Amino acid sequence: MGYDIERFVGYVNEGLLCSICRDVLEDPLQAPCEHAFCTACIHGWLVHHSNCPEDRQVIDVSLLRPLYRYMKNDLNRLQLHCRNREYGCEMVCSLESIDRHERECEYSQIPCSNAGCTVQIERRNLDGHLAVCEFRSRECPNGCGYTILSAEDTQHNCVAELRTELELLRSEMICRVEEAKHEMESRLDSQRRHMVQKESILQNEIEELKMSRMMSDVRSLMAAERQHRQELEQAELEKRELMELLKGLQKDCRLTTTEGSRKSNFRPLTRLESVKRKPREVTVI
Repeated sequence: MGYDIERFVGYVNEGLLCSICRDVLEDPLQAPCEHAFCTACIHGWLVHHSNCPEDRQVIDVSLLRPLYRYMKNDLNRLQLHCRNREYGCEMVCSLESIDRHERECEYSQIPCSNAGCTVQIERRNLDGHLAVCEFRSRECPNGCGYTILSAEDTQHNCVAELRTELELLRSEMICRVEEAKHEMESRLDSQRRHMVQKESILQNEIEELKMSRMMSDVRSLMAAERQHRQELEQAELEKRELMELLKGLQKDCRLTTTEGSRKSNFRPLTRLESVKRKPREVTVI
């Protein structure tokens, strides 16, 4: 259904009226034949018909389109009274902003917020009604904290209510303690698993370091062994060279001995003989 044309101030163009309800278009849609309708009106029409209510051309829901922009602008500029005019609201605003105003209008009839109360009250008077509403909630005047919702609740037993409240608080506290306990246990389990994983990783790293150090020591030992073998080979080589040199020297000594024996018949003068001969030579001179 559209907006009641009696609410509008001034002239309303015929093209802005719904072809079905004849009120001003509300949430309008347009058929291919350019006739415009309220969304609720045309959907209800097409449940029982398959043509335009104006010119009987065949249409269906899939052919409906939003209103032309210029028509939409003309529609939004129309001025109308608030629907709470009969309750005293004198607001006149554009159709574009009427919904926002009516949601906040002080003269709107709204239900009481107290459970069990069926009174409809103007928004501006709601606070006054809530203060005297027989269904309003209020605390016990004796200070027990019990919320009184009806006249029968005024006869409640404060001690019993306090005990009930205490039991509720105790149960709530126990539940919270249990929840905190479970949460702490869950955190401890998580941390324990994390520490076990970390310990395993560290143990693997230690094993890797040990293996690496062992391999390094093995490589050092192998290098020292190779060096030792090279030194032994070098010493062996030097030994062979010395043996060959020694053999050469022994051979040379044998040859020298043989030659000396051959020359033994030519004995040279001894030092004493040379001394004895020397004065004689001086005398002859």
